[in-house]
Amino acid sequence: MAGRAINRGHDMDLDRYFGKTSATIEEIRRRVMFALDRHPLCRGIEFDVVSMPRNRKNNWTVTLQAIEPDALWEASDIVADIQE
Repeated sequence: MAGRAINRGHDMDLDRYFGKTSATIEEIRRRVMFALDRHPLCRGIEFDVVSMPRNRKNNWTVTLQAIEPDALWEASDIVADIQE
C-alpha cells in the first residue's frame, strides 16, 4: 500500500477496552452506582441488579426504584449503555 505506513507493533487491542468482559453482580452494582452518581438528576436513585436466566444478550437487568420523573430517561439511557 503506497503512502500508508503499517505500524504492526503498536496496534491496539480495542476489544480489551471496548469488548464485553465478565463481571460479578457486585461489580455491576458498583458500575451502575458510579454511572448514576455522575449525572446530577440520577444521584441517589435506588436500584437493584437482578440476575436473569442467561440468554444471548445478557444475564442480568437493573431495576430502578424511587426515581424522579425528570431522571427517568437519563437513568434508563445510562443503564442501557452499561448493559451493552
